[in-house]
Amino acid sequence: MDVVDLGLAGLKLIKPRRFGDSRGFFSEVYNRAALAEAGIVTEFVQDNHSLSERAWTVRGLHFQRAPMGQAKLVRVARGRILDVAVDLRQGSPTFRRHVAVELSAENWSQLLVPDGFAHGFCTLEPATEVLYKVSALYAPAHDGGVIWNDPDLAIDWPVSAADAVLSEKDQRLPRLRDIAVPF
Repeated sequence: MDVVDLGLAGLKLIKPRRFGDSRGFFSEVYNRAALAEAGIVTEFVQDNHSLSERAWTVRGLHFQRAPMGQAKLVRVARGRILDVAVDLRQGSPTFRRHVAVELSAENWSQLLVPDGFAHGFCTLEPATEVLYKVSALYAPAHDGGVIWNDPDLAIDWPVSAADAVLSEKDQRLPRLRDIAVPF
């Protein structure tokens, strides 16, 4: 596995190796020992799998507050997404900064999103499947989020607000300036 630092403390791009032949391919997409060798010691406790039928589906920007904060390890099994992580750690030198990366079934990269970040993605193709590990169980009482197109964050999304496909919950998320900083 290759691990690339993305410039915001703890945010990393992980590139598992893929071995192919006439039958298809094999890839070890998670190896706790290999990640620990790279300095990543997060313990994951739950796996999630989402299917977005339509392109331009936006999910996020989500986070969980302490003590149920979640780190995430995100990958795409089918399709492509623009994956975004926003640093919400008050006092961090990169507070409010974000990183956006394309994850796809083709590039086989994964994004490690540490606790203290809001996370979301936009599907770039129909029938996109995203899988991600989380370091804490889902806890609705600790659930939070920021509206995906908050102008103060200046995220360059590939879709307009008129064309984005959002859940009712995600449509109602507040701007960052309207919430108490959760981390």
